[in-house]
Amino acid sequence: MNYATSNATEISAAIKSGQTTAKAVTIAALEQIDRLNPVLNAFTTILREQAIQDAEIIDQRLAQGEDPGVLTGVPFAVKDLVDIQGVVTLAGSKINQENSPATEDATTVKALKAAGAVLVGACVMDEYAYGFSTENSHYGASHNPHNLDHVAGGSSGGSAAAVAGGLVPLTLGSDTNGSIRVPASLCGIFGLKPTYGRVSRFGTYPFAGSFDHIGPFARSVSDLATIFDCLQGYDPQDPVSSNHPVVPTLPELSKGLEGIKLAIADGHFAKGAHPEAFQSLAKVAAALEVTTKVTIPEAHRARAAAFIITACEGANLHLERLKTRPFDFDLATRDRFLAGALIPASWYLQAQRFRSWYREQVKQVFQTVDVIIAPTTPCVAPKIGQQTIIIDGVELLARPNLGVFTQPLSFIGLPIISVPVHLPDSLPLGVQLIAAPYNEALILRVAKVLEDKGIVAAPVPQL
Repeated sequence: MNYATSNATEISAAIKSGQTTAKAVTIAALEQIDRLNPVLNAFTTILREQAIQDAEIIDQRLAQGEDPGVLTGVPFAVKDLVDIQGVVTLAGSKINQENSPATEDATTVKALKAAGAVLVGACVMDEYAYGFSTENSHYGASHNPHNLDHVAGGSSGGSAAAVAGGLVPLTLGSDTNGSIRVPASLCGIFGLKPTYGRVSRFGTYPFAGSFDHIGPFARSVSDLATIFDCLQGYDPQDPVSSNHPVVPTLPELSKGLEGIKLAIADGHFAKGAHPEAFQSLAKVAAALEVTTKVTIPEAHRARAAAFIITACEGANLHLERLKTRPFDFDLATRDRFLAGALIPASWYLQAQRFRSWYREQVKQVFQTVDVIIAPTTPCVAPKIGQQTIIIDGVELLARPNLGVFTQPLSFIGLPIISVPVHLPDSLPLGVQLIAAPYNEALILRVAKVLEDKGIVAAPVPQL
C-alpha cells in the first residue's frame, strides 16, 4: 500500500484485514509530514508521541476482536482553531500563544477519534480565519502542492495542502465565507461545507458566529461522505447546533443522478472569472448533461452584505485585543478588523434584514431545482505574495476576490461541495455543487457520479 496516495477507506480496510497496522500507518504519516512539511508548511503542531500511542491502542483493540470504527487507524489533522486537549489553540495568531492549552478535544475531534481515526496534528491557517490565502505573517505561508510558488488558498490552507500533498488523507477546516471551498479549489481536492449548524462548532475558535461552519477535506467522495457521517448531528454544547435528524450519506452514493434536477448558476456566477474557471464548469456541466440555468437573485448584494456582517462580528470578538495589542496582529488582519469596528450599526442591521429576504429568494429557487453548479474560485491559485489579479481587464485585490463565488452562498448556510477539476496545463480549479439546507446527500451523489466518470479527481502530485 502506498500510504501517501491511499484514501481513508482503503487505509481502514487494510488495517482491519491485517495487511498493516494502525501504528505502521501512523509512523508512515509522520515520516511523510517530516519530509514534506518543511516544503509545504502545512502544520503548526505535530502530535508525534500521542499519535503513536493512540495508534497502538487501536491495534490492541483490534487484537482483542473489537472494531474501533469506520476510520480505524486513519491519520487526520485539524485546522489550528479546533481544540486539541493539551495543546494551545493558536487560530493562526501570535496573541493566542499566551493562552492555556485546551482542556478537552473539540466535539469534532472526539467524533473522529470515536470512529477510530488518529490525530497527528494541527494545520496552518490565516490569522483568526480572516483571509483567503494562508499567507500567515506569524507562521509563514502554506504552499500549494501542485506548484510551490503558489498559495494553498485560505483560510484553511494548511489543512487543504496536507491532504493535497499526501501528508494525511483527511483534515478538518472551517468555512465562514469560503475558507474550505477556496483552498479545496486551489489545491485540487474535495471540500465540504455542510449546512449551517449541522456539524458542531463546540471547541473551535470563532470568527463570525452567524457564518462559521466546520467541515472536511478529502481526496475521494466516499471519504468525504464517511467523515461527514461521523461529524453530523446535534450537539447541546453548540448553541446553533441543528437537531435535524442524522441521515447517513455514504449509502446514498450509489443512487446516481436519478430524480435530481440540476441547473447552472447564471448571473453573478457567470461573469467575473478567468476562462479556466468557466471551462471547468463547462466540463462538469457536460458530464452531467445539464443545460438549464437559474439565477440566484441579488447574489452580488449578498456578497456585499456578507462582507459587512463578517467584519462587524469579527471586530466585535477582537475589540479588546485591537485596543490593547494592535501590533501583535497580522497587519492585514488587524486593518480588516479595525474597518469592521467602524461600520455603523445601521449598516449591520440592514445587511441582516437583507439576509432574511435573500434566504427566502434562494428558497424559491430550490423549489424548481435540487442542485446548482457554479465556479468555486474565479482563478487558479495566485502566487505567494501576489497582491492583485486581473479579471475582465480590471486589476483587483487577490485575497478578497478569491471568495467572489463562495460568499453569497455561505451567507445563508447552504450545503456545498467543491469538486476538483484538473485541466491540461493548468493548476486545479473547483466547481461548487450547491443544494438547499440538509441536502448533503444530494450533492455527494452528484460528486460521486462525476468522480466515477473521471471528471473530478484529487491526484497527489510528486513532491
